Amino acid sequence: MKRRDLLKGTLAMGAAGLAVPTALRAAPIPAQPMSLNLRDRKLFAVAHEQLQKHGHRMWLTDIVGIADYGLRSSEPRFHFCNFETGTVESFHVSHGSGSDPEHDGWLDWFSDVPESNCSSKGAFMTFGWYTGRYGTSIRLEGLDSTNANALSRAIVMHRASYAEPSFLARWGRLGRSNGCFAMGDADFKLALLHLAGGRLLYSDKLGIGPDGQHVEKPVEPPPEPVTPQTPQQAPQQGSQSQMDLRPLMPEGDPKAQLNPGVY
Repeated sequence: MKRRDLLKGTLAMGAAGLAVPTALRAAPIPAQPMSLNLRDRKLFAVAHEQLQKHGHRMWLTDIVGIADYGLRSSEPRFHFCNFETGTVESFHVSHGSGSDPEHDGWLDWFSDVPESNCSSKGAFMTFGWYTGRYGTSIRLEGLDSTNANALSRAIVMHRASYAEPSFLARWGRLGRSNGCFAMGDADFKLALLHLAGGRLLYSDKLGIGPDGQHVEKPVEPPPEPVTPQTPQQAPQQGSQSQMDLRPLMPEGDPKAQLNPGVY
């Protein structure tokens, strides 16, 4: 074999090696796993599990986004798990109005049905930026059966005024989206830098609290039973039911007209 041919073959093999996408490599692990607290270790475990399932489709596996809709919208529940630095950054994110009909800040259920305005559960792949109805946005593709309609439903990441800190300070919870991942302007700018471009985003009701404890929506106590009042006995003849239904008439004026509809 000539030296020139050998050199060409070596360069070709090197180019092929460089062309292997990051997604085909083994899923990464946090750079400093021992320095993480319990919450962050749980989040990295979820991120690693999802990369094992979907990492072969990703263009980049350095950062995984996790939307923990098991927490109330007043809590920072959108997490950036950075495998290169071994750190977690957390921000606020809205959920869909169809998933929270009472507008109490808690997501009650997921749905992927068109026009449901619900948030969807599952793994998403982020694409590049585009300018849409809500300005600069990040398009998403659903990778699971529970969010397969993400593209056709136009489920994206975008900024929204109802996800701003000022809205949260006034109302104690974020506003609701049509099923999209809506964030405040400053937080969304970080999402554009950290999560766009072929990375993994995962949505679920994990309920991982700040200390790693499991969080659930508080159960409201049932309303106290109302004790029926005993009607006063009237001096007139007849049964109680008849007396309760008799028309009300002005006192001292038996000829006065009945007050229609008042019984």
